[in-house]
Amino acid sequence: MIAKISSGKDTAGLIRYLFDTKKAKDHTDPHLVASWDGFAPDPGRTDDFTATRKLLVADLDLRVKQARRLGRAPERHVWHCSLRTATTDRHLSDEEWADIARRVVAATGLAPQDDPDGCRWVAVRHAPDHIHIAATKVRGDLSTARHWNDYLTADRELAAIEKEYGLFQVARGDRTAAKRPTRAEQERAHRQGRDKPARERLRTIVRTAVAATTSTDEFIRLLSHTDGVLVEIVYFPSGDVRGYKVASEDTTTAGRRPIWFSGSELAPDLSFPKIRARLEATDPQPTNRPDRRRPNPWHQATAAAERIPHHLTGHDDRASQAHLAAFGEALDALPLLAPAPIRAQLREAASAFERATRSRIQAEHHHARALRSATRAMLREPTPTDGTALAMFLDAAILVTVAASRWHQLRHHDQQVTAAQQTLLHLQAAYDEAAGAPLTSLIQHRPSQQAVNRYTRHIRRAVPEHAEQVLSDPAVGALTAALAEAEALGHNPERLLKQAVDQRALDDARSPARTLTWRTQRLIGRPAPSDRAAQDRFAVQPERAPQPSTPAHEGSAVSPPRPPQARRR
Repeated sequence: MIAKISSGKDTAGLIRYLFDTKKAKDHTDPHLVASWDGFAPDPGRTDDFTATRKLLVADLDLRVKQARRLGRAPERHVWHCSLRTATTDRHLSDEEWADIARRVVAATGLAPQDDPDGCRWVAVRHAPDHIHIAATKVRGDLSTARHWNDYLTADRELAAIEKEYGLFQVARGDRTAAKRPTRAEQERAHRQGRDKPARERLRTIVRTAVAATTSTDEFIRLLSHTDGVLVEIVYFPSGDVRGYKVASEDTTTAGRRPIWFSGSELAPDLSFPKIRARLEATDPQPTNRPDRRRPNPWHQATAAAERIPHHLTGHDDRASQAHLAAFGEALDALPLLAPAPIRAQLREAASAFERATRSRIQAEHHHARALRSATRAMLREPTPTDGTALAMFLDAAILVTVAASRWHQLRHHDQQVTAAQQTLLHLQAAYDEAAGAPLTSLIQHRPSQQAVNRYTRHIRRAVPEHAEQVLSDPAVGALTAALAEAEALGHNPERLLKQAVDQRALDDARSPARTLTWRTQRLIGRPAPSDRAAQDRFAVQPERAPQPSTPAHEGSAVSPPRPPQARRR
């Protein structure tokens, strides 16, 4: 059940609207279902509508007029709350709505139970699925009602009402969500032909800039060089940066002045101090050294992502929150690296997961250095053209999202759970598109039946709990091809399978054969151990780039977009 609360100055105007059936076509049979004393005049159940409506307004405003003569009446003396059930809920009776209205005004402090001095109020039903509560804020002793945090107190009461009445239970937040665009912002975007208001577009731009940079100086420089975005830096008297504001060039006031948004107005985690804390937990990018091969950042990012479900099962919630924030940054960066057909899905995934990256738990960002640094490195390296690296990361990302949903659910973060579930749908769609070509290419190199039979035995011994599921998976052909490639490079297939399974469990994998395929592909990028000592040495070495036998990574380096026009104020 959703509550919408507002204040006003005109009791007569509100009552006129609640009982109107001419201008408001959805108002059918308006009538009172409850009132402060149970005897309030009901304009909807009388022959003389106008006179009764005036009488009801006079009764509601009686104490307001008395307090006004004493100079004690609040300027905005009207309290208005609408309560609406979900479209899937049954229609409540008038008696049920009356009980709900009494509980809400009591919970908010307007009319506590058994308080004779409570505010005067009425509950009007003019549609099957909702009611409106109209109250005046002056109590019987002519003091103003204390209804601070009325939205939160009403929301807590509505959560209990939903359970008791068997209604749809709304996903409730923890006040860490980004502020929604106002109706004026939405209408302005509609007039401009934009699918999103400026606030949401700027939020996406800023989040992408954070994901692509390693320092606050680089972050400010990138924003300043983004076409269509105005940037204003706020300084302390000492000259240090205090914060920033952004505006969209195409969104101005009637006087042609930019509409500025501070970082915290875009989202709670986009304030300058919080961005600085995240960027300080990012390792600097390594410099090129001709005598040393650089690790593959896609493999590093995938390995770091695969460890997140394990971190989420631990007892350090601050570290878990840090890993979710870093994973959100990786999703923000993916649309810059992905092929055109799946960019829209990845943008939707990043936008949805943005809500799952925040909670009341304060993140300790240094725990997630590996993924955050690998994400920046991905943006500075040539993008793989065969799609294997992207499919590999998306496969791991799906498992992370499932684990994130479970982690938030255990902590009753309802909105974050919903966000993770929405993210999962977009990631699965993007993964299905991205994985098609690499899997087809692998299957075309499927080994002989004799080798397949041997690899089947390896699978049964290495993955006993999931063997039947793996062998019946349509992607098992790609797995055997990957194992054949691994064996040709000197790896032991069975040992490699056990290593792939030991990395992370397969319980949440939609296709365990595909998951094992990507893990095998990543593992064979490392040198094959020739003996036990070499294997032990390898266990402590960082991941290495793929050998020449794997598909070459071609293409130009992808860096964050830097349009030519720099705009700074």
